[in-house]
Amino acid sequence: MDINQILSQEFDIKLNHVENIISLIDEGCTIPFIARYRKELTGSCDDQVLREFNDRLNYLRNLNKRKEEVLKSITEQEKLTPEIELALKNAVTLAEVEDIYRPYKPKRKTRASIAIANGLQPFKEAIINNQVDNIEEYALQFINEENGLDVAGAIQGACDILAEEISDDADIRKSLREFIEDSGEITTSLVENEKSATYEMYKEFSEPIKKIPSHRILAINRGESEDCLKVKININNNKALEIISQKYSKPDNKYNDLITNTIEDSFERLIFPSLEREARTALTDKANEQAIKMFESNLKPLLMQPPLKDKVILGLDPAYRTGCKIAVIDGNSNVLATTVIYPTPPQNKIEEAEQKLTELITKYKVDVISIGNGTASKESEMFVANLIKKLPCKVSYAVVNEAGASVYSASKLGAQEFPDFDVALRSAVSIARRLQDPLAELIKIDVKSIGVGQYQHDMPQKRLGEVLNGVVEDCVNSVGVDLNTASPTLLAYVSGLNGAIAKNIVEYRSKHPFVNREQLLEVSKLGNKAYEQCAGFLRIIGGKNILDNTAVHPETYESAHKLLQMFDLNEEDIKNGNIANLPNLVKLKGEQKVAEVCGIGVPTLNDIVSEIIKPGRDIREELPPVELRSDILDINDLKEGMLLTGTVRNVIDFGAFVDIGVHQDGLVHISQISKGYIKHPSEALKVGDIVKVKIISLDIAKKRIGLSIKQAEE
Repeated sequence: MDINQILSQEFDIKLNHVENIISLIDEGCTIPFIARYRKELTGSCDDQVLREFNDRLNYLRNLNKRKEEVLKSITEQEKLTPEIELALKNAVTLAEVEDIYRPYKPKRKTRASIAIANGLQPFKEAIINNQVDNIEEYALQFINEENGLDVAGAIQGACDILAEEISDDADIRKSLREFIEDSGEITTSLVENEKSATYEMYKEFSEPIKKIPSHRILAINRGESEDCLKVKININNNKALEIISQKYSKPDNKYNDLITNTIEDSFERLIFPSLEREARTALTDKANEQAIKMFESNLKPLLMQPPLKDKVILGLDPAYRTGCKIAVIDGNSNVLATTVIYPTPPQNKIEEAEQKLTELITKYKVDVISIGNGTASKESEMFVANLIKKLPCKVSYAVVNEAGASVYSASKLGAQEFPDFDVALRSAVSIARRLQDPLAELIKIDVKSIGVGQYQHDMPQKRLGEVLNGVVEDCVNSVGVDLNTASPTLLAYVSGLNGAIAKNIVEYRSKHPFVNREQLLEVSKLGNKAYEQCAGFLRIIGGKNILDNTAVHPETYESAHKLLQMFDLNEEDIKNGNIANLPNLVKLKGEQKVAEVCGIGVPTLNDIVSEIIKPGRDIREELPPVELRSDILDINDLKEGMLLTGTVRNVIDFGAFVDIGVHQDGLVHISQISKGYIKHPSEALKVGDIVKVKIISLDIAKKRIGLSIKQAEE
């Protein structure tokens, strides 16, 4: 199996680029580094393609390894034939390899293995080859004192051997697997208990395997795990038996009825239970991957929300009995003040709370109030909206997703950052910082706790963690990190670094603030390879070299200087912003020609140009800003037909949840997203998008709001 050729075809990547990517991965280069700084070698593959490529590469390598193991095992058993060798060579999935290996795999004690031990293998061969005139008489030669069999037992033993042989037939299993995938249906029935109301829609449910969406598979699995559903796969058994009979049933055989019965026994007792488990596992694996992909696509825009830089923010962590925790932070995330107010039931100390907040807002010149969206957030938002109307200064507010704030507050990291703070006050700080710099704050918690997916606790946690950590890594490196201020947690996500090196960087800078990137080589345990991988993603603001505050890699500084000299420019021009016309100058001279003079490829040239035009730029600032409010709606204020503006909070398989300014998010079903056909909501929406919606259904009692984007456009 030529792995390189397969990857080239599957990803539509040139063979030489495939070879380069594999070589870079094997050298220990990170995905962000390869995507950003080795574009000429990869054909400018982005980080997402490279991660999918890496996953597929690992699968194919594992497949090859398993083929070698199986080949060795069958060879050692002296049972290898040219046909088996060819079948292994042509197998394209692990399931196919295991099917081929099945007859040769060491087995536990089975009815067939007992029959073989009793010497009945020749009896089975005689039956299948139509060499028996009188089966009862023929059976007598296989009966002895050692096995203690009678005639019926001997016949049954021969049939048991045949049943297992049919079950182990790789071609039969492959055909039946395809048949189940193509025509099978997953069916469910409800088991009445205290939780079963949740699964009412699955009371008498059936859907073709090839059509059932991933979110329904996960819902069914959860219902089954909670003992609320009984689940099975239904197929046309007669057609399945026909598939087997075409190979094993022989009408001219005197004992064809016996063979037919054995085929039925093999299918019902051995084959179908095994393939049903396989099918369920395959459906679950596919659903898990889709759910993980959905979590991944939701997480990235959430992490990449534009920061509210240089703003004084008041964080409010809502609560009822214990009061709302307050924390004020300055433009650099330093905590200026904390307190607790009680504007919500049962205390309802609204006047006292207004006085306290007014004093804080006035004293520290608060620009924005960040409100967590958890318990009591509705009442807190109403309180803040009313307060803002009474303030002499302009203040706005935003509701932020507080998922995971309590996890951070109780974590070791939270205790290290604020050892003297109450756990709840740490949450208030986190809620404020989530508005100020979402990426820097959200990476402090387990990303699985952020709450922008479905069924995340049901998914394989190792795989989910790998994918989500990849998202965080891509986000952190695409934004870049301030080397002199970044937290150890943030630094640990930088390409080439880890937790230990991040701590060493923080310790080093406490004595020697970074003035250039070369100082990184003085940091303990940060060698040349790590330096190569991380240097371009670390920024030094106000350092000696302006290029250190860009994503230009030190390995191309010489090329950057040649570029500047070519157009009579220098580093001072970069600092003073006098090179805005550089892209036009490069195009006039010819990108290819300029790149050759600079000793780099065109993709790297374009990256250098875009970076030095705007040193210190934050790519998040180019995205739509967070929506700030000064007033609130109540669900009772809503009416069908109203047009509103909202923010997408979560994209799922069947639609998207949109925050329209009331406590409950509204649902835009996939059918209401676009006038044109879309296969999945993520094709049109992502978390953080600002959208216009129309209310098309309203159930105040159940707190359900149905929204439409496509009708809002009419």
